[in-house]
Amino acid sequence: MDLTDELFPNYDENGRNLIRKAYDIASEALADHTRGNGKPFIEHPVNVARIAADEIGLPAECIAAIFLHEAQRFHPETDIMAGEDFGKDVRTMVDGLNRISTIKPKDTKLEAENYKRLIVSYSKDPRVTVLKLADRLEVMRSLDIFPKLSRERKILETLMLYIPLAHQLGLYNMKSELEDIYFRYAEPEQYRTITNKLKSTEKDRQKLMTQFIEPLKSKLSDEGIKYKLKIRTKTAYSIWRKMQKQKVPFEGVYDVFAIRFIIDCEPDREKEHALCWKVFSHVTEEYESDTNRLRDWISNPKPNGYESLHITVKNKDNVYLEVQIRTRRMDEIAENGLASHWSYKGIKHEATLDKWLVSVRHILEHPSSDGSSGYYEDDLPTPPEKEIFVFTPSGELRKLTAGATVLDFAFDIHSNLGIRCTGGKVNGKAVPIKEKLKTGDVVEIMSSKNQKPSPDWLNIVVTSKARAKIRQKLSEAEFQKAAEGKELLERRLKNWKLGLNDEDLAALMKRTQHKTLNAFYAAVGDGTVDIADIKAFLDKKEGVSQEKPAEETDRPQEKVQQPGQKKRDGATDDILIIDAKNVKSLDYKMAKCCNPVFGDDVFGFVSIKDGIKIHRMSCTNAARLMEKYPYRIQKVKWSDSPGTSSFQVTLKISAAHESSVVNEIFDTVNSFKASIRNFNVSDNERTGTYDIQVKLSVPNNLELDKVISQIRVRKNIIKVTRL
Repeated sequence: MDLTDELFPNYDENGRNLIRKAYDIASEALADHTRGNGKPFIEHPVNVARIAADEIGLPAECIAAIFLHEAQRFHPETDIMAGEDFGKDVRTMVDGLNRISTIKPKDTKLEAENYKRLIVSYSKDPRVTVLKLADRLEVMRSLDIFPKLSRERKILETLMLYIPLAHQLGLYNMKSELEDIYFRYAEPEQYRTITNKLKSTEKDRQKLMTQFIEPLKSKLSDEGIKYKLKIRTKTAYSIWRKMQKQKVPFEGVYDVFAIRFIIDCEPDREKEHALCWKVFSHVTEEYESDTNRLRDWISNPKPNGYESLHITVKNKDNVYLEVQIRTRRMDEIAENGLASHWSYKGIKHEATLDKWLVSVRHILEHPSSDGSSGYYEDDLPTPPEKEIFVFTPSGELRKLTAGATVLDFAFDIHSNLGIRCTGGKVNGKAVPIKEKLKTGDVVEIMSSKNQKPSPDWLNIVVTSKARAKIRQKLSEAEFQKAAEGKELLERRLKNWKLGLNDEDLAALMKRTQHKTLNAFYAAVGDGTVDIADIKAFLDKKEGVSQEKPAEETDRPQEKVQQPGQKKRDGATDDILIIDAKNVKSLDYKMAKCCNPVFGDDVFGFVSIKDGIKIHRMSCTNAARLMEKYPYRIQKVKWSDSPGTSSFQVTLKISAAHESSVVNEIFDTVNSFKASIRNFNVSDNERTGTYDIQVKLSVPNNLELDKVISQIRVRKNIIKVTRL
């Protein structure tokens, strides 16, 4: 058995021969090419072909087209389509894939609808679009092998283009996986928290399903209905989207999972419909149903072929459950789309498929005004609100903060270019430095050697890098001017035979409203502060007694007492262990790997030596512990109020190279119920920033969130991460 027979065993001999010829051409053409992980590039088309064959169910002609496209993409000069070996349909698909591969982000500016129209215009055969989706799914599964810049571009393209495409084509399995991969990279901590919560509640869902079906078993058996019961759990991304939209925690999402009946019967529509409604009647007789949430996609299937009955019922414990009822044929289409029923021959004779193919092209060529198809109950993803993505004239992708200007973009390219920036061209049109950019813009920077930063620039830029560099240059200019001002003032004071001590300086700075000594001396240097006014102030002071009242000089300094921290050698009342068996006498400790704080989402792990270790749900070790030691996972929750006065937590802060940044952090922390236990600052020469690590003592996660959010909004702060 050769490799193609082993990889694609489900095709007949003719199909495998066709794939074998295409594979041999691709293998030879790609022999000298490797992927980012060092493996042969042929790995990519093989993986794409297996997705198309095993997960979507496309015919052999589509698999051959994948290999021939990759071969011709790298060697366009080779006429690999000579002769009639592969047939007209294969040649059409290869041509479409080749043309789509020439699309570059700078050509389409990532405008999703235009990009989709371009793909469709290149896809004379609708299967080309599905093959492109299979290709993207393989790329997303292998995202780690790509460099950071390429990875960010692919994540954005997937969000804005490929997830909506999969949604519109009814390829829901593919859509869900693309969403979760996007979510894992875009919001890693949120992804870990939700997936770990799903793992920790898996037994509860199984128990609910067992209780649900028990009173229905005999009724369905008496009717002779054969079925399979399955739990359909929402993806982490869908749950997160619902949490954001409804502003609720994980526990507030009531349709985290659905119980699905998959009825085993012949694919006769009349018989299928009768059985589905029969199961529906038994379910609604046994359980109270919410008729407002009935969705009948059996009588009126969606244009993409989706058929199913959905109903929400309430069990005896007042828990709401979503129930889906469908046949085996309907389930196959719902999971993989009508593409799973494509066959190379006779495709035009299947009326349902013909209707769907027409609808596919119509959907792609005539998107609705709001950008969504309205075919599925889940919301379509939306682009990130806090970021924009723009391009250099050469097509290089740059990610900036929303609201970024031409000046921000210039500093993002290079600091020296930002300092000399005089304006730019956006999509070929000349604009000033304050012009705001939007996703997809192609930006060219104009510069001059005579340009210098001004304080007004700080009101134009929004990115931390630009602010830091502008401040640095302004600071350098201020230092030079301050040196001149200090020298001038010292010379005059010497002539006047007057002294200037620290108290005098502080008073003068307050009078002239300058916050730093450098700013004061710079104002002297440029004449903003009149030296004659300084002399008048000192002359007046010379005639006033410097003696201070005894009550001011002798007043003892107040002593600030930090709240003591209770030693956690044994269990206190902070954590309540739920449904514990033989572990009630065990002590618990907060895990050092994630340092939970009162109010965090947590779980317990029964360790061998240290009792129960309390971990955050978003802990990097959580998934491994739940998967490897599920029998040692313990449900825990916080008590109504903390028994300890404080919890230790560490923050990692990246900040601009500004002398005031340390004081800003101290001021922020001190304005809340938190105290600093440890503070380390180091220079990051590679990025030109400060790397700061702060150990805090906080009473709960609410207070911690306040501290973190307020530190983040400080001008000099680039990034704050909780360790």
